[in-house]
Amino acid sequence: MASRAGPRAQGTDGSDFKHREKVASHYQMSVSLKSEIRKLNIVHVLIWLLVAAQVTVSNLGLVSHDLVAAPYQWEYPYLISIVPSIFSFLALPRNNISYLVLAMISSGLFCIAPLIYGAMEMFPVAQQLYRHGKAYRFIFGFSAVSVMYLVMVIAIQVHAWQIYYSKKLLDAWFTSTQEKKKK
Repeated sequence: MASRAGPRAQGTDGSDFKHREKVASHYQMSVSLKSEIRKLNIVHVLIWLLVAAQVTVSNLGLVSHDLVAAPYQWEYPYLISIVPSIFSFLALPRNNISYLVLAMISSGLFCIAPLIYGAMEMFPVAQQLYRHGKAYRFIFGFSAVSVMYLVMVIAIQVHAWQIYYSKKLLDAWFTSTQEKKKK
């Protein structure tokens, strides 16, 4: 097969690639983890926008409470959960370890903690819905507690994966800095 640049150099059969440099594995891992964290940040922002929209629409009275129920108490502190995503977005372009650590810590405080509180807050309502089949709050005709538990399940998974990938990314960055110190 002919190459675009012309014939192959004399004396080579194409097996002389072993001397070439390879990209270090921690750099490859850093790129793939950054991509995953960005995707999770986007999903988190979408979840945050849904919660913010429900809180805003309900509090401003843009639609009746029969269509969109009043927000639960855990939804207000969850609105602060945009802060970890901002730190995460700021950390990724320049491999800023401090911002990534702040994103991980604030993710636990502002994302996971309100979700755990929300699960406990909505449990009696969910129990009543399960036992008696009665719902008193609705979001577009669906039981509000069912919708919010679905949002919570997705949000907890997103935040858990964010923290996991951030930890792995920190490990890759520390590996990189340790190798630079050795040189």
